[in-house]
Amino acid sequence: MKDQVISYFEMCLNEGGQTLQRGMNFRLNPQYSVVLMSQRSNAPYKDEISSDGLQLTYEGHDEPKTKGIDSPKLLDQPEKTKTGKLTQNGKFAQAAKEFKRGIRDAEIVRVYEKMFDGVWTDKGFFKLIDYNYILDAAKKRKVFRFILEEVEVDFADGHLHENKLKPRTRIIPSSIKKEVWARDKGRCVECGATDELHFDHDIPYSKGGSSITAENVKLLCARHNLQKSAKIQ
Repeated sequence: MKDQVISYFEMCLNEGGQTLQRGMNFRLNPQYSVVLMSQRSNAPYKDEISSDGLQLTYEGHDEPKTKGIDSPKLLDQPEKTKTGKLTQNGKFAQAAKEFKRGIRDAEIVRVYEKMFDGVWTDKGFFKLIDYNYILDAAKKRKVFRFILEEVEVDFADGHLHENKLKPRTRIIPSSIKKEVWARDKGRCVECGATDELHFDHDIPYSKGGSSITAENVKLLCARHNLQKSAKIQ
């Protein structure tokens, strides 16, 4: 369920028990890729949600800090390794280029967001629709900016399919989630539960609700989230 609050351990279990140590994971799952994002003040990369809440811009990753590379933040983000193999940046960029050329379907990407230490949210699935490799004037180097658009997906017969009939929802900004988490004290507003929590729109986006105000977002446990969904026609 989208916008579920989970721990790092639960996040790894979602991906078959694999340890998620890097932010970009092309085809970690045979059906989709995985990225980890953060909009915290100390986040190493600049990830952004569009003002209309429909797209996510995910910044590529730096050269690993290895012998001879003491300051990766001073270098252009790499598309290939020294041996000519595609980096994670390169793999995501290649998928975006092939999609734009009509060679393949858009890469499906599952996005997890770090809210606080030990607290993550499963933001759901997105389509990788484009990318830019541009000069960041502030950092004086070139960085990748990957453009992802929210998508509804279903799993059937072991395969992932885009569900074009299911209404889309807007992405809840990180700042709103933090405000709601503090206001609701990390508990379901209906029963006080602290497990299986979700950030929920009071009035769904499809019915005119907003994702950009805390007044329309609240914490619900899975049971009350499902009860509410069943009442919405």
